[in-house]
Amino acid sequence: MPKKDFNLIIAGMGGQGIITLVDIVANAAFFEGYDVKSSELHGLSQRGGSVLTYVKFGEKIYSPLFGYGQADLIISLELLEGLRNAVFSNPKTYLLINKFLSGFEGAPEEEKIVKELEGVTKNSLYLIPASEVCLKKLDKEVLSGIFLLGCAVFENLLPLKSESILKAIEKVIPQKYADLNKKAFRLANSYEYDLE
Repeated sequence: MPKKDFNLIIAGMGGQGIITLVDIVANAAFFEGYDVKSSELHGLSQRGGSVLTYVKFGEKIYSPLFGYGQADLIISLELLEGLRNAVFSNPKTYLLINKFLSGFEGAPEEEKIVKELEGVTKNSLYLIPASEVCLKKLDKEVLSGIFLLGCAVFENLLPLKSESILKAIEKVIPQKYADLNKKAFRLANSYEYDLE
């Protein structure tokens, strides 16, 4: 058990599979004997809308919610959403962000967002081209969330065992897609990390 509760933010856009990720993490934490709570959806779950979810696990959890500056890890499936939710970070928070910009009208340039993120935290920012990697290696960009979850586990940013995540994938993902999702998760173990 961690010494304290573990606070996780998972953010992105509707249609990126965020609720599935939350279910996988919550089940994996439960399998390891943690008390776990996850938030209902905050934001617009329709395709393209901002989505913010909270997951908290530890010995005894009363609410999944926590305040700004209290996240241990922020996983964002989209760059701008990563920047928006950086308010939950502190100097010890890890930010694991998909280097993907949804490109809606009026969105800031990628370089500008990256620079602002680096201003938030230099030592613990992982910018990973998860969408690109999943499209290239697995022919499915939608697996980028599972790949990022793998990055979090294999880089020890999330205190859960890979076996628990794989077991949770089997429980949460429909059987016909489970093997592909496991493959995306394991792919993160061979990814060459470049800490920004």
